[in-house]
Amino acid sequence: MSVFPTYNELLHQNQELRLQLEEANDAIEAIRTGQVDALIVKTEGEHELYTLRSADQTYRVFIEQMAEGAVTIDHQETILYSNSRFAAMLGLPLEKVIGVSFKTFVPEVFREVFLKLIDAGWETESKGEISLNNHQNQLVPFLMSINSLILNGQATLSIILTDLTSQKIIEQQLKFKNDQLEEARQSAENLNEELEDLVKERTRDLLLSREHFKFLADNIPVMVWTATPDGFMDYYNQRWYDYTGLNFEQTIELDWQPALHPDDLENKRLAWEKSVQTGEDFELQCRFKNAEDGQYRWHLGYAVAYKDETGRIVKWFGTNTDIEEQKQEMEKRDEFIGVASHELKTPLTSAKGYIQLIDAYQKESLPAAVKTFVKKASDSLNKLQILVNDLLDVSKIQAGKLTFSIASVNLDELIFNCVENASHIFPSAIIVNRYSGNFVANGNFERLEQVLMNLINNAVKYSDNDQPIAINAVKIDGFVKISVTDNGIGLTEAQMTRIFERFYRVEDKKFLTSGLGMGLYISSEIIKAHHGFMSVESKFNQGSTFSFSLPL
Repeated sequence: MSVFPTYNELLHQNQELRLQLEEANDAIEAIRTGQVDALIVKTEGEHELYTLRSADQTYRVFIEQMAEGAVTIDHQETILYSNSRFAAMLGLPLEKVIGVSFKTFVPEVFREVFLKLIDAGWETESKGEISLNNHQNQLVPFLMSINSLILNGQATLSIILTDLTSQKIIEQQLKFKNDQLEEARQSAENLNEELEDLVKERTRDLLLSREHFKFLADNIPVMVWTATPDGFMDYYNQRWYDYTGLNFEQTIELDWQPALHPDDLENKRLAWEKSVQTGEDFELQCRFKNAEDGQYRWHLGYAVAYKDETGRIVKWFGTNTDIEEQKQEMEKRDEFIGVASHELKTPLTSAKGYIQLIDAYQKESLPAAVKTFVKKASDSLNKLQILVNDLLDVSKIQAGKLTFSIASVNLDELIFNCVENASHIFPSAIIVNRYSGNFVANGNFERLEQVLMNLINNAVKYSDNDQPIAINAVKIDGFVKISVTDNGIGLTEAQMTRIFERFYRVEDKKFLTSGLGMGLYISSEIIKAHHGFMSVESKFNQGSTFSFSLPL
């Protein structure tokens, strides 16, 4: 009998070997792709279980690439495992973190909090805020989330650490906004106290609202949002979703449209497009709908562009702050100013009449002292008359009732009259008329005279008497620009941004002036009603040029 296998036997053996090879390849592929966690291998008379430690590679890669720190500790708080992110948060190499007691990084002031969190973590899920020391011994705020788990048969704690540094920075920014609101509240309070000397009985209602206003300013809710450089809003905080009732998908798809008042949509679009195109700060007062009660509330939308070292915008950061109560308080104050000024006008007119009668008394000569008192009383009443007129103008502006007749105004006559009047009112001032044109504009002569006299008055108040004040007018792109230039104290950049605000005044120790800061605000509104605009150019301590432009 032959000892060599036959052809058919060789063919059968070859087929069995091919099947075994295919099974081996399938097993290797399953192990390589992570489809197998363990193998049972038959040895001499028994089966043994072999786990595949490499099967958790996917999870290890995930943990290493997390934005949070991940740490595993034992009962002695020794760090058995740490991802690279946690070591980077502390500014340490990984080898100086693994094997070290976690308490090494816990400052003494947080030891008790840490131990309480750890003790609770052995029983159930534990979470809390704590600060750790980095490699420079600086405190880094973290949110710790702790869970117990079994690792290789040993009870351990898994700790996820979220860096709260950015959140704390945002909290500081929000606190800064609240401080600004508190500063505005303090300014309003100072104004109330100044008005109290004139109309003490009429200010009690406003004083009662002071504590209410303070409470609102200290606890005002704020929506936070961000946008890409091209203006696409890509993030909103939880306050936005709670207030509007919208979810992330609705907000990203429809932007502010579902929550914004229909009358404010176009203003928001134009203001936001302008900011995105120019990089200027975005600021807009608009109304948002509250999902709970369906009511619209006024908010101040504000955003700034963060830029890189080349000046390129990399992100927009914005807030929407509820100002509904402040708007209502301003309406009450405007209503009060209108009522108070009307109430003051009648007794003021009577007082001026009596003073004029005394001054014109001819039956017997008045003592010199009495004449002096009459003159001072008359001057004081004139100042009070100006103040009341300003208050009435502000009241009309806020009510939308600042109306006047329109006719052709010869600017040569307007400027000449103002320069002549100013020379009598301020005899020691040097006022120079440099106008040589022949322009005519549509407007109200008395109101334009009021604006120009206000600019001259301010120039005189904030300048030395030996410095000239120049009046001029030039034609620019279909407009005539009338300007008043002085060499006085000038304005800072911050002051120029607020100079036309209602009740804003520039304080200077050298020039002690009176007034409530309404003149430029009223002037600006008058010029707006003429379809024109006001502007200012100034350098601190070098003088200013205030101008208003009217369409020819």
